Amino acid sequence: MGLFFDVLSAVNNPNQQASIEGLSSMSNAVQQLAGKNGLDAAATQSLMSAVGGALRPALQQQATAAGGTSQLAGMISQFAGSTPLGGMMGQASGGNSSMAALQSMIPAEMQQQLINGISQKTGMNAGMIQTMLPSMLPIVMNFFNMGAPTPGSRGGNPLLSAFLDGNQDGNTDLGDVMKFAGRFLNAPH
Repeated sequence: MGLFFDVLSAVNNPNQQASIEGLSSMSNAVQQLAGKNGLDAAATQSLMSAVGGALRPALQQQATAAGGTSQLAGMISQFAGSTPLGGMMGQASGGNSSMAALQSMIPAEMQQQLINGISQKTGMNAGMIQTMLPSMLPIVMNFFNMGAPTPGSRGGNPLLSAFLDGNQDGNTDLGDVMKFAGRFLNAPH
């Protein structure tokens, strides 16, 4: 639940890009992707947890190769800028520039490792995960970009840093973030 608190902190910080609308768009994009692939809420949460677990070491490796978390955050910001949340559902078929950005951040070999890791953790068919990955990764990258500083602001990306620095204690579980986001966004008023 720690990462969700980081999201709420980013939403409440005018110097970060997070917003309720962005969180809602991300949640809706995940739900649409899950529904399109016949996944229920439990399977979706499991999938997002596995994606986060498999993605953390890949992004840590990219941060090391890029020269640090701030450089990785810059790459994520560029990628997120090329894949707006509203257009994500069509990314698998048409977003060549966003796919090129994705390939530069997470090379094909690393994507295959992600697919295999996610498949092993969830028991889902690797082919289905491979089909979903081009739509799923932009959602996750846009999520991380919510912690980026707003234009004209200074500072790092505490949301990305918290995810990368997280250990295996469950505090950075993307499945939990999605579950709590759903509860937060759909709370009775």
